[in-house]
Amino acid sequence: MTAGRHAPARVDLVLPCLDEERALPWVLGRLPDGVRAIVVDNGSTDRSAEVARDHGATVVREPRRGFGAAANAGLEAATAPFVAFCDADASLDPAELPRLLLPVERGDADLVLGRRRPTTGSAWPVHARFANRVLAARMSRRTGVRLHDLGPMRVAVTARLQGLGIRDRRSGYPLEMVLRAAVHGWRIRELDVPYLPREGRSKVTGTVRGTVTAVGDMSRIFREVHA
Repeated sequence: MTAGRHAPARVDLVLPCLDEERALPWVLGRLPDGVRAIVVDNGSTDRSAEVARDHGATVVREPRRGFGAAANAGLEAATAPFVAFCDADASLDPAELPRLLLPVERGDADLVLGRRRPTTGSAWPVHARFANRVLAARMSRRTGVRLHDLGPMRVAVTARLQGLGIRDRRSGYPLEMVLRAAVHGWRIRELDVPYLPREGRSKVTGTVRGTVTAVGDMSRIFREVHA
């Protein structure tokens, strides 16, 4: 259910990827019609790139380590009218994308974020959930928009997002996207999406240390981007 070989994609889905060969077949097998997957290999030591190609994805290599570096490389490679982002670890279902895309297509929103709703208690570690709650409260105060989650699944118009000037190349990239969108007066909306137990261990929220590092990056973004 991917975009046909000769039919241009309507949505480019950016999938930052580091050692996700086990998760990619499920993720890429869930793509809706009209969606092209751009898997950004961020230095994988497994067969992630080969698996992605075997499942019809476009593979972009980004040797600079960091979620933001991978996400930005995918954004730069996007050519479809709309661009979406999603984790490559099978914690989020790409089949949800049409529902998130609809408000952007209709012109009712400029950036749609998927608010994660855990399907099991193990899907979202307590320390990561608490950190997200704190960040969401700060985002709400800064942007004036009631937000509950710094959702990794999101959709926007490609050209507008490419022109937003996001600079962070680490864990602060998703937050900077939201803050800069608010600065530019974008209409930001949340929609619920199921959040599944990921395949393998998270590189960021799988440990307390990783979560603390991410919070540090995001605190820096709050200081640097002023709404």
